[in-house]
Amino acid sequence: MKEVGLIYPELSYQIIGATFKVFNTLGFGQKEVFYQRALSKEFEKSGLKSAKESRFPVFYKEEIIGTYIPDFLINDLIVVELKVKPKIGYVHIKQVVNYLRSTKMKLAIIIYFTRDGVKYRRIVNAKN
Repeated sequence: MKEVGLIYPELSYQIIGATFKVFNTLGFGQKEVFYQRALSKEFEKSGLKSAKESRFPVFYKEEIIGTYIPDFLINDLIVVELKVKPKIGYVHIKQVVNYLRSTKMKLAIIIYFTRDGVKYRRIVNAKN
């Protein structure tokens, strides 16, 4: 069996590091949009190419039936979704899995800001 390592470990580390910098400055209790704006600035400062709220079509039999809008697309490789929640659940994971399927990307990171600090979850696209 072939051993598989982490997908984009260095880039993931940079993304999470930027998130901790934002949280350390803003603290807990901000609106998601404020964390998003601050992260955008931190990503830029870190040299990461971030596209905020890119749009990805959802197809049904060759026809567009909707659009997914993740919070960030980093370096055209990783989908990043932000939440201000004490914990994430199935619905949040399913949302990100759908983003991955739509974009054909390999990795998404759900970042959630909690009273206890920043938490995150890496979600891998098993079909890619």
